[in-house]
Amino acid sequence: MFNGNILRDAIISAANNISNKQKQVDDLNVFPVPDGDTGTNMSMTLSNAARELSRVEGEGAGKVASITASALLRGARGNSGVITSLLFRGFANGFKGYDEITPENLKNAFKLGVEAAYKAVMKPTEGTILTVARVASEYAEKAYKNGLDALGVFEAALEGAKKALAETPEILPVLKKAGVVDAGGMGFVVILEGMLSVLKDGVIIAPSHAQAVAEDEEPTERNAAGEFEGEITFTYCTEFIVNRNPEIEKEPSELRAYLETIGDCVVVVDDEEIIKVHVHTDHPGNAIENALTFGSLVHLKIENMRDQHEKAKHDSANAAKKPAQNSTRTETFTPAAKEKPVGFVSVCAGDGLEELFRDLGVDTLVSGGQTMNPSTDDILRAIESTPAETVFVLPNNKNIIMAAEQAIPLSTRKVIVIHSRTIPQGIAAMLAFDPEEDDDKNAIAMAEACERISTGQITFAARDSDFDGFKIKKGELLCMNNGKIAFTETDLEKSVARLVKVMLKRDSEFLTVIYGEDVSDVQAKKIESDLNEKFGDKVEITVIRGGQPIYYFFLSVE
Repeated sequence: MFNGNILRDAIISAANNISNKQKQVDDLNVFPVPDGDTGTNMSMTLSNAARELSRVEGEGAGKVASITASALLRGARGNSGVITSLLFRGFANGFKGYDEITPENLKNAFKLGVEAAYKAVMKPTEGTILTVARVASEYAEKAYKNGLDALGVFEAALEGAKKALAETPEILPVLKKAGVVDAGGMGFVVILEGMLSVLKDGVIIAPSHAQAVAEDEEPTERNAAGEFEGEITFTYCTEFIVNRNPEIEKEPSELRAYLETIGDCVVVVDDEEIIKVHVHTDHPGNAIENALTFGSLVHLKIENMRDQHEKAKHDSANAAKKPAQNSTRTETFTPAAKEKPVGFVSVCAGDGLEELFRDLGVDTLVSGGQTMNPSTDDILRAIESTPAETVFVLPNNKNIIMAAEQAIPLSTRKVIVIHSRTIPQGIAAMLAFDPEEDDDKNAIAMAEACERISTGQITFAARDSDFDGFKIKKGELLCMNNGKIAFTETDLEKSVARLVKVMLKRDSEFLTVIYGEDVSDVQAKKIESDLNEKFGDKVEITVIRGGQPIYYFFLSVE
């Protein structure tokens, strides 16, 4: 059996190990844009727990696991970081009330962690970190039944994780084509190896400063669960939170059972105060009516998946860079007074974009996006700094949405996360807000505005790659339409015109071009002139300086 101090040291060792090997994990991402920091996200997430645990002494295993789970939740960055935090939240539930780790509560901890992670993911995809964690849990269960001690159960779990990781390329063809294993799964194995060093040998892996954070890469999370969408069976993605009525004696399992009769992809997560619901259905009204029998509803969101399917399927541009800029802070923080009914938080990078969002009415900005992933705590602080009863949050990046949603139950105010996956979608959402409408109607209108926008992105290839039918050389311009590579180019000015031609449709009315920090005003003026000459008779063209890093251009077509 292992006590709380040993578990504390094991998690600190895990944090050091993933930090030391984060570059190796980053390099496993298969999408060639400069977005490859799954390892960095997981490292920063674990490091937040290590900082908290460094001040803990003499606590039981259950208390140590609880401190870890809380720190990971607040420090989670990117999809991989959020999923990692959910796995450890299950650990906390497994060890709850125990001073020592036993074979039984250890195998339970793995099982509960996997259940928490699978439940939280909208469409779990096998061949990812979820598979690796699930097989680890299955091996732990088998070892427990065979009478092994706690160390034996943990070693079996690691063996299962390694086996599952090696098989991820057979499950996801994109991994096999690239000749790599899943990045998130590899990160989880590295974390378990770091823990085993303490559990087996009593050695905390030391941090290495040789593994510098790659400042030119950010995570695509091509491996993240929810990619590789299948056929859509039901039309409406419906999400909401039920504030449970303590006078109603009904179990959340009853709501789940009903939802499974009218749809699929059902997720029902609950605690003592709320029930968080997700379902794909053709009858969202029925889901809402049934949920109202459990309590009042907040944060209602309904999206037509048939309209947004292609965008959601192929949007892979994510972010993480310069972690020190968003490191979790521990100083005393006082939330702002709620001086107005509605406020806004937006994630973006670039002085031009910051000015634009402020002009659109955003109260609080979080530095991040294509070049850095803010943590849940960063977003929570921004929410709490916004002087409003209700705060709309615009992540503006697919890889930040999960971290933003983790802030909802932690906030002292009502939080609505709009699923803006790109900067242009975030701008469209702000323009769609109507102060005369209520929160729910605005949430729907803003979400619909996001889905009306087509987003183009022009960046550079961070590595040689054979991806999605393209043989890509490092340094080439990658031109993407709604997250999918449209073509590669070597001439920056030509790439803009070519991408606009790909994106425009017969009913397109507006084209907005946002240029980044590596594009001069002179270049932007010439490109604007060329676009007006070629497309000025078809759409209204606006060129804006965004100042964003990494991406030369964001294009928005509506």
